[in-house]
Amino acid sequence: MKKLYIVLISVSLFSCEKQDQIYPTPCDGNCGTSYEVIYKGQPIQQNPNGFYEIQWDGLNYFQIKGDLTPLNDQYVINDVPLIQANFDSDYWIVVDSIRFQTPMFSYLGWFNNQSLNTPISFASYTYTMTDLISLHPPTNIAGYQIPQHLCLDCPSSSTLLGTHSKYTYTPTQNIILDNEMIGDTLNIFVETIFNTDIGEKEVVENHIKIIII
Repeated sequence: MKKLYIVLISVSLFSCEKQDQIYPTPCDGNCGTSYEVIYKGQPIQQNPNGFYEIQWDGLNYFQIKGDLTPLNDQYVINDVPLIQANFDSDYWIVVDSIRFQTPMFSYLGWFNNQSLNTPISFASYTYTMTDLISLHPPTNIAGYQIPQHLCLDCPSSSTLLGTHSKYTYTPTQNIILDNEMIGDTLNIFVETIFNTDIGEKEVVENHIKIIII
């Protein structure tokens, strides 16, 4: 009599279940910004009303400089932090006409010495350029212009408005300044984005009020 052996093999099937990746907060919920106003290399202090007072002294720009909270390591790629500061203002410069003078010289004119290197002008000529606004749109003091045919509905339009400083914990932006702004109040707006990639992000907004004296 032959014996029949039956071997039962039990196969266990293991199913893999995809789990959502958990992203930490960009800086443990303590993302902070500190911006200061600098003119001629010196920081400007706020007055009791919260305004920065800049006394124009010939230098045609001042700076906004930031000090930002470092990101968690997950949001730093190859030592580059995924952080961005956006600068904007409510002050626009419109140039309608420009007038300037240039000296005029004679072909066989006078010179100030025998070397004949420095000619002496005999008169000046005034140049006037008008209707420049049709060629150059208004300029924001944060350092940008709105293109004439800007598509406001296009996804890329937001990148053309304002100026941007990326991948640094010390963003710095130069702001246009001139003597015609004396007596005016400038409002500078700074939007800081902690983590510009996927995952959690935190946005901090700052409003800097400046008086030109």
